Amino acid sequence: MKNINIALIYLWIGFVCAISFMEAWLKFQAPGVTLEIGLGIGTLVFSALNGVEICFAVMLFADTLYRHIKFPSVFVCRREYLYLSLPIFILFIQSIWILPELNERAQNIINNIAVPPSYMHAFFGFLEVAKVLTLFYLGSFYLKKVEVIKSL
Repeated sequence: MKNINIALIYLWIGFVCAISFMEAWLKFQAPGVTLEIGLGIGTLVFSALNGVEICFAVMLFADTLYRHIKFPSVFVCRREYLYLSLPIFILFIQSIWILPELNERAQNIINNIAVPPSYMHAFFGFLEVAKVLTLFYLGSFYLKKVEVIKSL
């Protein structure tokens, strides 16, 4: 059970790092990629990433809830819910507020509509770093719990 959560967490981290910290920057370096094409690709890729992240979050939460119901107080603690809620909360903020705003901004730029300066990309980047750090913390929490259970 817990090993699935560990795998999901590190897959989630891998997706975010590959897309947010590599693809987002590198696509603009490719020959022939204009700002409009790059923004179109970015909108598509980040929407897909968001869907994958939501799936990871739902699977992690469902497994945690299942273990809490099936094995009350044995495998799940309040700290686990707290650690799990942090990246899910960040994902929620990104999904309902930041990504729609960034998508609208990208579409305006693609349509040659002037847009005012914005810190939304920087805020999104900050939240991506925070999400990855909270996922690493959650993953290490699960790894420690697996070691404790193996030692019993």
